[in-house]
Amino acid sequence: MRILVDLSHPAHVHLFRHAIRLWQAGGHAVHITTREKDITTTLLRNYGFEFEVASVERKGRLRLVRALLEHDYGVWRAARRFRPDVMLGTSVAIAHAGRLGPGRSAVFNEDDVASSPFFARAAYPFAHHIVTPDSLPDRLGRKHVTYPSYHELAYLHPARFTPDVRILQDIGLQQGQFFSVLRFVSLKASHDIGQRGLSLNAKRELVRMLSARGPVFITSESPLVGEFEPHRLAVAPERIHDLLAFAGLFVGDSQSMAIEAAVLGTPALRCNTFVGRTPVIEEIQARYGLTLGFRPEQETDLLATAERLLADPHTPARWQEQRARLLADKIDLTAWMVDWVQGLVE
Repeated sequence: MRILVDLSHPAHVHLFRHAIRLWQAGGHAVHITTREKDITTTLLRNYGFEFEVASVERKGRLRLVRALLEHDYGVWRAARRFRPDVMLGTSVAIAHAGRLGPGRSAVFNEDDVASSPFFARAAYPFAHHIVTPDSLPDRLGRKHVTYPSYHELAYLHPARFTPDVRILQDIGLQQGQFFSVLRFVSLKASHDIGQRGLSLNAKRELVRMLSARGPVFITSESPLVGEFEPHRLAVAPERIHDLLAFAGLFVGDSQSMAIEAAVLGTPALRCNTFVGRTPVIEEIQARYGLTLGFRPEQETDLLATAERLLADPHTPARWQEQRARLLADKIDLTAWMVDWVQGLVE
């Protein structure tokens, strides 16, 4: 079997990397395309994957259409040379290239149509298969395939991930020592236009409050304000999940990292204008209580909740119990993905 996988975001590298390894180990040919963007290519190199850069990142609303067209062309050109049986990814380009070239396309998406309308309009009519968690409300017809899991459980399910305790020594911590992780995103992606996250004042108050309990590590898409520089996290990007697994608390305006922390059993607080609108993380909050969301105007409530969780000695055990309930309900997405793709060509 010949499989082309398009990876245009760091989270998508994690989503497919274990499946890619299994396909390669099984003798299948896998060709990876990507966009030259932030840490996506860094992750691919660090994991030892060979890949083809199909396009480069272009910032700004006016350049969005150009960037999409360039990536469409780059992925189509790669597919024409590689001649895949199956084309997988989370990009519009996979759907378009699948219609123009060989192979069946499967578009993976963790957002519903309401929260990603442009993507749905641009990709879904052209995709051969639309693959989503069953927690989304969408019902998209015969080509819609669902599974009882989340993207993050393709790489953070216990079958795929065991946190490496050596990360603590590497950053100067003792096992069992409390520390927190903060994640600040730029909110400059096409799907983030008009969205807001944590204010500078809230970030300052979080650092002040959490520093009183233990070390605070900050990972940020944007340049850090000078006063936060001493807290900058200095570990390779592929080790962030080891750190999250041992953290006492995660706070940020990132949806993806909040889900990652949650499925690892780390209390996860998030603050952005997506709160209440994205079904996967809302299910994790409502059904399992592993994350709590606050809109920017609720920053005072977020700070109070962080203090309450830190003061409660039962918080760690409660989160692990809630994680166990989630894992009892959800499957290892990598195993499902490998079996499902195999079925496409049999």
